[in-house]
Amino acid sequence: MQVHILSENNSILNRFLSQLRDVSIQGDSMRFRKNIHRIGEIMAYEISKSLPYEPHTVTTPLGTKETTRLQHGIVVTCVLRAGLALHEGFTSFFDDAENGFISAYRHHPNNDDYFDIVMEYKAAPSLKNKTVIIADPMLATGLSLQAACLKLLENETPAAVHIAVAIAAPEGVEFLQKNLPDNFHLWIADVDSHLNEKKYIVPGLGDAGDLAYGVKL
Repeated sequence: MQVHILSENNSILNRFLSQLRDVSIQGDSMRFRKNIHRIGEIMAYEISKSLPYEPHTVTTPLGTKETTRLQHGIVVTCVLRAGLALHEGFTSFFDDAENGFISAYRHHPNNDDYFDIVMEYKAAPSLKNKTVIIADPMLATGLSLQAACLKLLENETPAAVHIAVAIAAPEGVEFLQKNLPDNFHLWIADVDSHLNEKKYIVPGLGDAGDLAYGVKL
């Protein structure tokens, strides 16, 4: 798996990431969603520079112009529900993309720190010969993203797969590198220090889904 860490180069991205983490700001759920959306737009632009293009001719009122267009169709998918705002950031740039949705969450059967990953929902078009982007704000252990990828891509032959996350733990990055194909791309806005004993990202930002859409039961 090829890993791309965007925060290694200074840009306005770091301002949006800082606001996501700041406890004095993140209580504003509309602003939190907007910043996730902005990060999705920045990541979409960065990913677009790595995609294959083909020649294309545009007819203007006064003639024609030779340019390029994406070689493969785009399918933007997200892991519900936390990935929705990030997904919208991608579709604001890839505005003719198809869309897919999949659920993956931690289930604590014994009400303790042990959890397994539960998959309950999948809705996606055909991925054959398309560029698939899978958006999820947080990469902690990597278990839910791996499960989402396997479920989404079963019996499919996409042209390429790009995973996009806002904040990642090193443990999750290492897990995906070991358990997903080498030709996948992992795009990360920022990498944090570690996972704590509850498998939460430190320093992280809290629960992205709750901060964006409210606390769930």
